[in-house]
Amino acid sequence: MQYRPLGQTDIKVSLIGLGTMTWGEQNTEADAHAQLDMAVDHGINLIDTAEMYPIPPREHTQGATESMIGRWLHARGKREQLIIATKAVGPSRNAVRPSYFRNGQAKLDRTNLIQAVDDSLQRLQTDYIDLYQLHWPDRSANYFGKLGLDQLEQEETVPIEETLRALEELVNSGKIRHIGVSNETPWGLHQYLKLAEQANLPRIVSIQNPYNLLNRSFEVGLSEFSLREQVGLLAYSPLAFGMLTGKYQDGARPAGARLSLYSRFKRYLNPQAQKASAAYVALAQEHNLTPAQLAQAFVNTRPFVASNLIGATTLEQLKENIDSVDITLSTELRTAIEELHQAIPNPAV
Repeated sequence: MQYRPLGQTDIKVSLIGLGTMTWGEQNTEADAHAQLDMAVDHGINLIDTAEMYPIPPREHTQGATESMIGRWLHARGKREQLIIATKAVGPSRNAVRPSYFRNGQAKLDRTNLIQAVDDSLQRLQTDYIDLYQLHWPDRSANYFGKLGLDQLEQEETVPIEETLRALEELVNSGKIRHIGVSNETPWGLHQYLKLAEQANLPRIVSIQNPYNLLNRSFEVGLSEFSLREQVGLLAYSPLAFGMLTGKYQDGARPAGARLSLYSRFKRYLNPQAQKASAAYVALAQEHNLTPAQLAQAFVNTRPFVASNLIGATTLEQLKENIDSVDITLSTELRTAIEELHQAIPNPAV
């Protein structure tokens, strides 16, 4: 396993991190514990979860993923070896964001964040969280596939400085060690960094956004922040919800697969995304790689990536994803990837 710095901290996280959002939905607790065992055995030390998981979010399963991790931590006794990352939900501003958190009043303010942290600590059966992330902004912005912002919404939002002061209190209490953002924009990232410096508040160490061969939009405005400000990307959806494995080729919908089961991830199924996926699958096969190996290895090469958050529903998939850390992409293959990207840029933002 390779390890990279987590922001400006003295923590090094595994280049491959373990994502957990299927646990409690597509995976049982036994599956989850087997994945954790395999991941740790292969050198993974970053485990990423969220109070909202599993996905799709449902009120009756909310928190189940953290609870599964907590029971594993209690049984294995390996807490000090691991970097546990979780997230707090932001407000619900559309139909697909859950509205049942904290009596429908989930905000990124002091009251909500303290309650969210305390609940996560209890489910995780730990005294502290290594990396506490804000799952999405408190304001309306371009995230979760939204394109275009031609006017500002007239809405009540929690100021970023207020959020940072609440997080400072949680850091000072010892309940969390470091903070990060998720599904954030360049403007938002700049605000967090600027306010932390101006008011001597905790500095974010990471940003967790989507990044894969079908969605490289992170490179446009955020990668420079990551590199210059040392705010590493925790890349999620590196396989574009499985599109880049080739399993949905020619309209196939394998039983039990995420895009077969759920309709909320349509941006990965548009015609351009399918065309690009087919091209990357063919390219991988030309170079004697599996499509998943090509897609994961590409993410691993990026200098702004601190950790590539993989997810799997089987141990076989998990092993293939972990093994991507040992794959080197040739100059010829990297050139071919860039040519494909120029031909069909970011079809699944």
